[in-house]
Amino acid sequence: MRLHGFLIGQTETLLAEVLKLTGPADATTSRFFRAHPKLGHGERGVIAEAVFAVLRRRMEFAHLAEGGAGSPARRMALLGLMQTAGRNALKPFVSEQELIWLEHVSKIDPESLPLRIRLNLPDWIYQALSNRFDAAELAQLAAALNYPAPLDLRANPIKASRDDVLNALSKAGIEGGATPFAPFGVRVVGKPPLTKLDAFQHGWVEVQDEGSQLLCSLVAPKRGEMIVDFCAGAGGKTLALGAAMRSTGRLYAFDISERRLAKLKPRLARSGLSNVNPVLIDSEHDAKIKRLAGKIDRVLVDAPCSGLGTLRRNPDLKWRQSPESVAELAPKQASILASAARLVKKGGRLVYATCSILEAENEAVVQQFLADHPDFALVPARDVLAEQRIDLEMGDYLSLWPHRHATDGFFAAVLERQS
Repeated sequence: MRLHGFLIGQTETLLAEVLKLTGPADATTSRFFRAHPKLGHGERGVIAEAVFAVLRRRMEFAHLAEGGAGSPARRMALLGLMQTAGRNALKPFVSEQELIWLEHVSKIDPESLPLRIRLNLPDWIYQALSNRFDAAELAQLAAALNYPAPLDLRANPIKASRDDVLNALSKAGIEGGATPFAPFGVRVVGKPPLTKLDAFQHGWVEVQDEGSQLLCSLVAPKRGEMIVDFCAGAGGKTLALGAAMRSTGRLYAFDISERRLAKLKPRLARSGLSNVNPVLIDSEHDAKIKRLAGKIDRVLVDAPCSGLGTLRRNPDLKWRQSPESVAELAPKQASILASAARLVKKGGRLVYATCSILEAENEAVVQQFLADHPDFALVPARDVLAEQRIDLEMGDYLSLWPHRHATDGFFAAVLERQS
């Protein structure tokens, strides 16, 4: 996609709107593109990639944008475009002053910048993570969060093997390979338009981060069981669980959002699964839940959380979330987990998970739950993964990190009701 001057102005306009941080950046971007229908697919890609590059490296780019020609918003937009399209692509469309400034900026060694600016993390997230990692590893994590996530797919074993999917992608001219850990995972090079592929339309594959796939492996569903996906959302994990059950047994997909469950329907139709029952609930205390108390083999609680494990995809979250918003989530997470626990039969399992990288939403919630529910015990994640023949070194919990595992940041704990 060749850059042109008009796109610089459009990038600046969208960036100014996104940096108000009044809502999710992806929703603001979608609204902007709907309002500018003449922008082509490639042009939208250029604009969105530049804006998200700025969100990832906002502190660093704001520091570099001090001084120089033009408004700060334009300088930030130019830095984003230089990051994604390259300085040479900008040359014909910027002033001589801007070109001199961009050349100067491109020669600055990032290592010469103050550490806090280089990490592009708000102080409160930096403090929370510095309790867990030494300075060198924290820098590695921050760097990993500053790049877009790869595109991961999950082969649907009901319809196709992973090799079938890789062959189909290859025939379509799409480069990909097996993910390192998840048994059905495929990692694709670039961002090809997958929805047009026969393999996608026929339900051979779903888009799902490898970390999310590994979480489903931790649930370890078996054929014929009764299973609940307690916060199903649009159903990515529901579909993975249903496929692992080989479309046997009964799988309930609970969610409080009719809109999210509606997104599951076309995916479910493509998947070929017949064991999934989407259920709209009004809260974690819905009477529909109580009717299943003590009957369920396995319950997955992918709890509402800060989403800070997904910063490669949603970099605006580090600027939109706060210590206060995280503190407000904790009682909700505890309430959902306690409600879901009532479903689990003796000997059954409850898996608590988040896509957060904060101890307050993860280990702290689980430890409090175990203190309040002596009839549950922690099952080490390493043991469950070993049973699933997944070669992944873990401790008591599943803790996935972008810099270590090239996945989103995920946490999960397996809790078993004692018989």
